[in-house]
Amino acid sequence: MTAAIVGFAVSFVLIFLRIPIGPSLALVGFGGLVLVSGWVPALATMAMSAQSSTMSYSLSVLPLFILMGNLVAGAGISGSLFRAAQMFMGRQRGGLAMATVLACGGFAAICGSSVATAATMSRVAIPAMRKFGYADRLSAATLAAGGTLGILIPPSVIMVIYGVNTQTHIGKLFAAGLIPGALGILGYLAAVKWVVWRDPSAAPMADVSDWSERLATLRALWPVIALFSLVMGGIYGGWFTATEAAGIGAGGAFMFALTHRSLGLKQILDILVDTALVSAAMLSIVFGAAMFVEFINLTGIHKVLESMVKASGVSPFGVILIMIGIFVVAGALMEELSMILILVPIFFPIVMSLGYDPVWFGIIVVVACEIGLIAPPIGMNLFVIRSVVPDISMKTILDGMVPFITIDLIRIILLAALPILSLWLPNLLF
Repeated sequence: MTAAIVGFAVSFVLIFLRIPIGPSLALVGFGGLVLVSGWVPALATMAMSAQSSTMSYSLSVLPLFILMGNLVAGAGISGSLFRAAQMFMGRQRGGLAMATVLACGGFAAICGSSVATAATMSRVAIPAMRKFGYADRLSAATLAAGGTLGILIPPSVIMVIYGVNTQTHIGKLFAAGLIPGALGILGYLAAVKWVVWRDPSAAPMADVSDWSERLATLRALWPVIALFSLVMGGIYGGWFTATEAAGIGAGGAFMFALTHRSLGLKQILDILVDTALVSAAMLSIVFGAAMFVEFINLTGIHKVLESMVKASGVSPFGVILIMIGIFVVAGALMEELSMILILVPIFFPIVMSLGYDPVWFGIIVVVACEIGLIAPPIGMNLFVIRSVVPDISMKTILDGMVPFITIDLIRIILLAALPILSLWLPNLLF
């Protein structure tokens, strides 16, 4: 127990000292293994972890989905999504902010990354909202919250990592994320409505558009709609696995990029290089976390915690609420990938011993990560918005976040209390 606590403390110190997360976790894990079991077993464990954590067939989904999202995003589809959502929201107060939420949901369906969704959509939506006189606190908060949909609406990179590390069916996880993702979109729309009802000056009326203009914007989106339908429909229809779907999606996105006039060969090459760099960085975190988890498992802390939970008399639902609180706090202090790779191996055995479904727990973890991404002090999406629009202060962004964080807290409690919201669709499709 003491060794595990010291390991966690040292890893957090290294991360806060801005040492890259992957090397930090690998260093702590290897050092802990050396102290506990000696040099030879530690070196053998490192070799096996390097092979098992980075050479997994299921992990090939990761770079392929990243490539698919980068290619479609590079083709400028974010602007088309925003215009289409803007047309369909109609003439209502706060319509541009609500269109931003819908566009973030659409972009999330092809991106799989929260940070990428927030950064890409911010460059399109914030200038448009400023042009029409929207308050910065509403526009920035809408983008920060809408960006979190990138890790929940499938295909999600974080869900792939969770599925690989817990041996949970990735197709079921993707299906389980659809209803909670839709609830997230509806909740954020309600948050925008609440803000403009309380303060009408925060958002003027939106423009009016006719049906011909709306249909014209939809026609520009048909390649993305077809690509998403092919990838998700193939998984849910049983035509191919999630790994095969990632390959088909990446191939389809590549064909789309080649035929799209806004992307030249140089831009496509830059996208391929960027995808390789992002994938390598993520795999380094996966390897570092694997080393850290080997050390933590050797300390037996998960067994100690399981015994403590059973002896505490706390109800299973109470245990889940405590875990949600830990994930939210951890998500506000570190990046979501490292948080999942560190905490899930410890909590997952406890959740399984309580009889909960691993697919349902995966959705709870992802939604908790969403809250952490927009929670102070170190919510990643807050800093993404700040970097894209540096003249908006962090205080302004935080002032606008309260309704959106409140909606997310309500949603995660609802999902925890009613597992059917997450499990109905995967049980139906699989």
